[in-house]
Amino acid sequence: MDMHTVVVGTSGVTASDVLAVARAGARIELSDEAVAALAAARKIVDALAARPEPVYGVSTGFGALASRHISPELRAQLQRNIVRSHAAGMGPRVEREVVRALMFLRLKTLCSGHTGVRPEVAQTMADILNAGITPVVHEFGSLGCSGDLAPLAHCAQVLMGEGEAEGPDGTVRPAAELLREHRITPVELREKEGLALINGTDGMLGMLVMACADLARLFTSADITAALTLEALLGTDRVLAAELHAIRPHPGQAASAENMRRMLAGSGLTGHHQDDAPRVQDAYSVRCAPQVAGAGRDTLAYARLVADRELAAAIDNPVVLVGGLAGTEGPGGGRVESNGNFHGAPVAYVLDFLAIAAADLGSIAERRTDRLLDKNRSHGLPPFLADDPGLDSGLMIAQYTQAALVSDMKRLAQPASVDSIPSSAMQEDHVSMGWSAARKLRTAIDNLTRIIAIELYAATRALEIRTLTSELRPAPASQAVLAAVRAAGVQGAGPDRFLSPDLEAAYAFVRDGSLARAAEAVTGPLA
Repeated sequence: MDMHTVVVGTSGVTASDVLAVARAGARIELSDEAVAALAAARKIVDALAARPEPVYGVSTGFGALASRHISPELRAQLQRNIVRSHAAGMGPRVEREVVRALMFLRLKTLCSGHTGVRPEVAQTMADILNAGITPVVHEFGSLGCSGDLAPLAHCAQVLMGEGEAEGPDGTVRPAAELLREHRITPVELREKEGLALINGTDGMLGMLVMACADLARLFTSADITAALTLEALLGTDRVLAAELHAIRPHPGQAASAENMRRMLAGSGLTGHHQDDAPRVQDAYSVRCAPQVAGAGRDTLAYARLVADRELAAAIDNPVVLVGGLAGTEGPGGGRVESNGNFHGAPVAYVLDFLAIAAADLGSIAERRTDRLLDKNRSHGLPPFLADDPGLDSGLMIAQYTQAALVSDMKRLAQPASVDSIPSSAMQEDHVSMGWSAARKLRTAIDNLTRIIAIELYAATRALEIRTLTSELRPAPASQAVLAAVRAAGVQGAGPDRFLSPDLEAAYAFVRDGSLARAAEAVTGPLA
């Protein structure tokens, strides 16, 4: 099997599968097991559809309109109508990777055999993803309950050959044209299929999976920049001793402390905290770096646990079941049951938790940067790390930018999941707002990347200044980071210049993982 192919079966997918499809463009195949499960569940739906008794989602309206029984000749129109009416998103377009994750995770649930759609519906969704066609999805339209309704409806519309989509070349065109060019036949929806395509937590889950991957990289990056700052401030690494962290046994804290110890191994700058300006302890932003970053790591571990559970789940309403309690029964004891599994609370909570952890990590990084720039607290470094203080302003305004980003992070840390706006004539009277939690977390992660980049920029400049004014040398890992960041186009110490290009280059260096790779070339793999 090609390493760039993801096979979707009946038992869910992994976070790695989501990242491969969403970000790396991996191809998708349906397993034989999934195709068989799809066909078996469809037989149950077809049998129930043929009965005179109304079955929710099969032969009734939806939400507050579920009391109306829909006659057989109108059911195809019913499924088309729910997709068209629910494709009501507004605002900016959502990123391509988010839409691909959204569609792939809906496909994952379809293949579970619990939704009752025909195999050809699932195959068409896979074909669209494999063709590089990305439906246009908008920022607003999901309340995170009954699933990410509007975002998923815009995707379902493209399966029908309607709406707009972005082609492989990045151009937005009518979906019908794109499907025709790729020889994909639009789907004619049948009973329950429109509802099954739009009723899931797939958008917020996809963003959670990608956020977990991004934050894992950023926690490592923050440990690296914290170590660089500790060195530049002539701090002590004694607070990183493993035995100190063992007596407060939080796994994340121990991992961050170990990362910093490995970064500082062989440093000539640590241990001089009592030389010229004696101090017993470093400030909290330096001394407590592992405790703060570690708490964030443990929050991330819980978020990954929730994501893994959701990745193994089948989210739809109603669902097709076989055996168990009496319900609306079809052939072989199969039945269709209404449920509340579409509620996004489990995902919404951890999205908000991560936004809080990210905000605090950004806050402590900014405090370390501020210490580097303040001549009264930097232990011999020039004011604002300027070349000629007074004539040069140095990194004064870089810290302003960092502070503005931190302030925005605090706003983004306000939880979305505590809000609820009732909808559907009070039938859907408590919603999760998980999509909103995911959208703001994506912004928070981008802000955090920039905050860490500014600390990196300041700390590497400070280390350069130390080496120019002293015979002491940074740790080998710090020297490797310094060399790599300069090779990436981030300029070093010197007279004032246009700072934005340097800061953007540092941002790119952190965002693409170059910072961690540069450190790990010396330290080996970091947590």
